Amino acid sequence: MREESSNNLNKKFNKEVGESPCVSVIIPIYNVDKFLEEAIDSVLNQTLKNIEIILVNDGSTDKSNNICVSKGKKDARIIYLKQDNKGVSIARNNGLLKASGDYIYFMDADDTIDKEFIESSYNVAKLKNEDIIIIGDYFCRRLPNMSAFPTCSLMISHLFLKNNVNIRFPEGIQPCEDGLFSHRLFALTEKIGLNPLGVYYYRQHDNQNHIMINKNTSRIIRQIPEWFEILETFYHKNNLFKTHAYHLALFIEHEPFEFRYLKMPFNDKEKELLHRSIKNFMFKNVIPNLKEEDELSLPFNFFLNSVKFNEFDSWYEKFLKKRKIKRKALIFLSKIIPLSNYRRKLRGMINQKYA
Repeated sequence: MREESSNNLNKKFNKEVGESPCVSVIIPIYNVDKFLEEAIDSVLNQTLKNIEIILVNDGSTDKSNNICVSKGKKDARIIYLKQDNKGVSIARNNGLLKASGDYIYFMDADDTIDKEFIESSYNVAKLKNEDIIIIGDYFCRRLPNMSAFPTCSLMISHLFLKNNVNIRFPEGIQPCEDGLFSHRLFALTEKIGLNPLGVYYYRQHDNQNHIMINKNTSRIIRQIPEWFEILETFYHKNNLFKTHAYHLALFIEHEPFEFRYLKMPFNDKEKELLHRSIKNFMFKNVIPNLKEEDELSLPFNFFLNSVKFNEFDSWYEKFLKKRKIKRKALIFLSKIIPLSNYRRKLRGMINQKYA
């Protein structure tokens, strides 16, 4: 009875808003049975009902398959795909091949979303027929100097993706597969909408792939040349080096420099390789095309102009100490502000700037 009821319900919604779903929600799944049911339910319970949910089981060995099958029997909006363990990129790409919605949203299988997340984002998208919607106050506030976003913060026009069929999640790349995907899409459109009201509940736990990958420095060192090859091919093909040099510079600063070099436990040999490869890419493809007004951060500028990696490391250690001292001084001075609301707001701004 429940399956028949949900089938009839879905047909009703399709008649009201059109034959195709408004949004296809694609969820790659790998051994997340502890969190999967809650994630799926958060999508099924959306205020926008005319959606489809594409579950892509990437060779899970836990109870994820049973959960997907059970959910699929209860709600006709669910499409269930199974594949051998090939990674999150192939899972997302295969889900996209089956999608029929006007817009596409990629969600992680261990997280949840607010019940109005899809509808509020879709309404923004349709208002001006946007190609990409950035979702969530945190991500909206990071514009304009942000050149890549995680997929959980984006809703993307299906037509836009079909018109750019060569831009998909790079197979065999992780982490940064979503960064490379979103960065290239942003370079090809200015039709970008914002939905700061969308609330995404991100769950942190020990089994997450990115936590394990971030400890595997040798894997990152092997993969970063592949990142650069993907970017170089894309920028050459679309003739974007001159027009989008700053967009590319921000990506290199954010991903291989800030996220990898500064935050991962590389040994000296790995640091030397990464320092050299980032500099080579920047001076070959990016620096010659930057304009005078294009500003890179002080640490990244020093990194690029350092002859040796340890020259930068020594400078950066002193730089962090100075920032820490300045932050403490500003927090201390903020105590003299009499109004608590302004005091808290100022402290938040200080902590954000000097984090």
